[in-house]
Amino acid sequence: MADTIFSKIIKREIPADIVYENDSVLAFRDINPQAPVHILIIPKVEIPKVTEIEGKKHAQLLGELFDAANKLAKEMKIDKDGFRLVFNCGDNAGQEVYHLHMHLLGGRKMTWPPG
Repeated sequence: MADTIFSKIIKREIPADIVYENDSVLAFRDINPQAPVHILIIPKVEIPKVTEIEGKKHAQLLGELFDAANKLAKEMKIDKDGFRLVFNCGDNAGQEVYHLHMHLLGGRKMTWPPG
């Protein structure tokens, strides 16, 4: 699989405004934010999209993505008023980078349906 922009960020080949990191997960501000808080949370291993998640194999990693989201929501002070977590899967859903990533969006009232 060819390097994605996210794998290049993980390898520090491209700069990013990193706000969280541990051994398995990296989180950084989106360069085209759709809300006052818009952070991308990615695993450091390449999983192209949601349909390639393997339950037992990736369970702990998925837990770490959600743990990072909760920590960041609290840190960004959006945990009380609410926030949105989004995974896009495939072209029709708006996935642009084929490296699994969770969007953490908050800091404003969210509408439904989203788009």
